[in-house]
Amino acid sequence: MSDFNISMMFFLQLAAVLTACWCVGRAARWLGQPEVVGHMIAGVLLGPSLLGQLWPDGYAWLFPRPSRTVTYTFAQVGLAAYMFIVGMEFRLDLLRERRRAAAAISLAGVVTPFALGAALAWHLYERGDLFGQAVQPLEAMLFLGAALSITAFPMLARIISERGLAGSSVGTLLLAAGAIDDALAWCVLALVLSIMRGDVTLVLTATVGAAIYATVVLAGLRPMLARWLKPTGQPGPWGVSPNAFLGVMILLALGAYTTDAIGIYAVFGAFIMGVAVPRGPVAEGLIRMMLPCASVIMLPFFFVNSGLNTRITLINTWSLWGVTALVIAAATAGKFIACAVAARCTGSTPRDSVAIGAMMNARGLMELIILNIGLEAGVITPVMFSVGVLMAIITTVTAVPVFDRFWSGHDRTGLELRHNTHRA
Repeated sequence: MSDFNISMMFFLQLAAVLTACWCVGRAARWLGQPEVVGHMIAGVLLGPSLLGQLWPDGYAWLFPRPSRTVTYTFAQVGLAAYMFIVGMEFRLDLLRERRRAAAAISLAGVVTPFALGAALAWHLYERGDLFGQAVQPLEAMLFLGAALSITAFPMLARIISERGLAGSSVGTLLLAAGAIDDALAWCVLALVLSIMRGDVTLVLTATVGAAIYATVVLAGLRPMLARWLKPTGQPGPWGVSPNAFLGVMILLALGAYTTDAIGIYAVFGAFIMGVAVPRGPVAEGLIRMMLPCASVIMLPFFFVNSGLNTRITLINTWSLWGVTALVIAAATAGKFIACAVAARCTGSTPRDSVAIGAMMNARGLMELIILNIGLEAGVITPVMFSVGVLMAIITTVTAVPVFDRFWSGHDRTGLELRHNTHRA
């Protein structure tokens, strides 16, 4: 397929993806789920799990393999842009007030599911159809532990945004705990890959590099941005000058590249760069400029791109369904229960503790990312990949109804900006 044909097909893919995400997103809202859950399911439906089964020729024509590079790149740009927006809405003042709670919840949400995942991997290792032939038991244990420890950080941010909790105390607590949680899980994944490759420098680069990046951006770059991004007398559209917008976009791209290069996923670089943007008219203008394009047009490709690699039909025996149930049970016990207990022990009410545990249990497409990495590295087989996908969907779909049922709704701090942004 020529470059011209690939670019032409992309526009048809864009129309198909946006239509599917809109339809399934509306259905999800009718069922009481946020649209982001519908987008995740739409991605799987457009892949080989449904479209590829019902209409193989149409699936192969709409998503030819040479075009995957374009869709993947578009998806990563959209994801980075959205997480940059989330970073600009992240309130450090509320994080300082509840830093101990965030640390406790994230630690509980990593250690407990990691231990359960490692134990489960030890139990399942002898099956022979879940992990790569060259994978040793320790590598399998570390990978499944990391996979069960992950939280759907971008999806968590999107659900918090759609529920009007961005800037609230509970929203900030969830984002802080989710960010720490996922950073630790990615470090464990780097350890797994370094063991498999016989190179311990990977994990050192990931952990030390992430700490250096966050320090440089938040302690060094943030004060400079505060002086540079002051409102001027001649602002551009939405109160942001063209030069300021261009400069911020360059920093966003460099931040995403840096964390991706050191082994921590690009979303964290974009998120931290967003946190460094000073609050005020400039940040509000950037959010109004970027949010519609990032969330409505670009981000759905993130979900669809992962769905194209999902084949749920591989789970075709009662034994594999039993394995799937075990993985879901271990994931839920490790995240939901552990995070709820940690939240309760650090001052949250019983109802809010259950709500926080439910949201931390959502894994979404971050789980698919780590599963894709494991599949490409040969750590897991396509069967285990499909098991993980089902676990991600179920834990995410169940998170929001439980959260809505138990969250007390008393925390409305700082919601006005979010609501005004949506109306604009």
